Amino acid sequence: MPFIKTTDGTEIFYKDWGPLDAQPVVFHHGWPLSADDWDAQMMFFLDKGYRVIAHDRRGHGRSSQTWLGNEMDTYAADVAALTDALNLKNAIHVGHSTGGGEVAHYVARAKPGRVAKAVLIGAVPPIMVKSDKNPGGLPLEVFDGFRAALVANRAQFFLDVPTGPFYGFNRPGAKVSQGVIENWWRQGMMGAAKAHYDCIKAFSETDFTEDLQRITVPTLVMHGDDDQIVPYADSAPLSVKLLKHGTLKTYAGFPHGMCTTHPDVINADLLEFFLD
Repeated sequence: MPFIKTTDGTEIFYKDWGPLDAQPVVFHHGWPLSADDWDAQMMFFLDKGYRVIAHDRRGHGRSSQTWLGNEMDTYAADVAALTDALNLKNAIHVGHSTGGGEVAHYVARAKPGRVAKAVLIGAVPPIMVKSDKNPGGLPLEVFDGFRAALVANRAQFFLDVPTGPFYGFNRPGAKVSQGVIENWWRQGMMGAAKAHYDCIKAFSETDFTEDLQRITVPTLVMHGDDDQIVPYADSAPLSVKLLKHGTLKTYAGFPHGMCTTHPDVINADLLEFFLD
């Protein structure tokens, strides 16, 4: 399996499929998942002639189960190390949920020529936690509850999330996929409990406002208005206002995990943006 090693000795697992001279599309997964969460997108864009790349964030999936560095500055540095190692140029970076925060943090700091476009899907920016500056955010107690549930019984928590709010399977009439639920659980349990615990703070309390303001490449913001994990009103519309070249696309009734539940719609819209 391919890995790169970062300056602190962390091994980052990655997939790299497709022609080396094709335009790269780099996918950044959500918490607490892995590169495997992008299978539907990677297969689609591989067929369209792109070079598709996805990595397991440190502490997630097959990457090192790190004690330190489970925060956005290091996540973005790891991405920079990966893009340097693969010498990626003119790449499109696509991030879901926590991965959207990672994309914003990386793209705002990327070397010239590395990034062509960015996509934030159900993403955590500008900032999730409630404060005087962000009155529409979620109370800190919500994220404290995540941490408590993870420590108490991570295996059960990682069943409850995909069975319920992540894919909207708790909605009346939802078409529930047991395979999708178990695949979410499988990916989550591959990672490290400590890294997942730390990442809750990273995705909920990092303020990406300045990152969004610094991004100069075209950026597509995609969000379902029935997202029960990252509430729509406090994320996508606020992010697009901060971007210099942002476009908002809202999906009526779509859940947080819409890349999995509605890949035909999401993939088609991504392709349109890539080709524009």
